[in-house]
Amino acid sequence: MAGFSDYLEDKVLDHVFGGTAYTAPSTLYVALYTVAPDDTGGGTEVTGGSYARQTATFTVSGTSPTTASNSAAIEYPTATADYGTVVAVGILDASSAGNLLAYADLDTSKVVSTGDVFRFDAGDLDITLA
Repeated sequence: MAGFSDYLEDKVLDHVFGGTAYTAPSTLYVALYTVAPDDTGGGTEVTGGSYARQTATFTVSGTSPTTASNSAAIEYPTATADYGTVVAVGILDASSAGNLLAYADLDTSKVVSTGDVFRFDAGDLDITLA
């Protein structure tokens, strides 16, 4: 992933150095964007065409760097209308609205048209801290 959001950075710093407990979300949601978000959030999330954020679980492994990777495939419903060109992905703490936690541009943008199924295979989403 390209980065953590300001929201998550603040929570981690408050938790580690400020003594304010942060409870990780019980469910993580993966969103697709036609305009990429940044540290403050924003971006343009896909809407319509049967699109919905999908849940994901992650496995954390390794050292230097430690990496969190999606442990199973993440598949979106068959598009019933064009999504447009998907250029980025975000991890959020809610199925709608909520807080952006991490985000990245896709290595290759993808036009999603009616009848297409967008999918991340297991291990395709890797989150590391440098």
